[in-house]
Amino acid sequence: MTAIYVLDGTRIATLEDFWGVVGDAVNGPGGYFGRNLDAFNDCIGGGFGTPDDGDFEFHWRDHTVSREHLGYAETVRQLELRLGRCHPTNRPCVAQDLAAARDGQGPTVFDWLVEIIEDGAPGSLKLQ
Repeated sequence: MTAIYVLDGTRIATLEDFWGVVGDAVNGPGGYFGRNLDAFNDCIGGGFGTPDDGDFEFHWRDHTVSREHLGYAETVRQLELRLGRCHPTNRPCVAQDLAAARDGQGPTVFDWLVEIIEDGAPGSLKLQ
């Protein structure tokens, strides 16, 4: 039987909000399901609350609300944070991504999350 995890897009205004919503959906209130992109990618592979066989789906309700909130303004904010803590050799790449986001170009935080889900668990994301 396919496990269904419902993400309430109206509760997601920042990337930090997303971590809480997805953790609650998969592992119950206060549950953990990654708190950064790398950890989230690892969790999508199963064994962190999702079935090991990958038989699960995310139903992202009101995803258009999340898409708007996780757009370029949030992407700029996240890339500014990343720029401040990344390894010096990564700064030029992050700075380039930041400049693009400031110009309204390139992937957004919403796009990052969708890509991780679709790559790690193909077919598991249902945008509603």
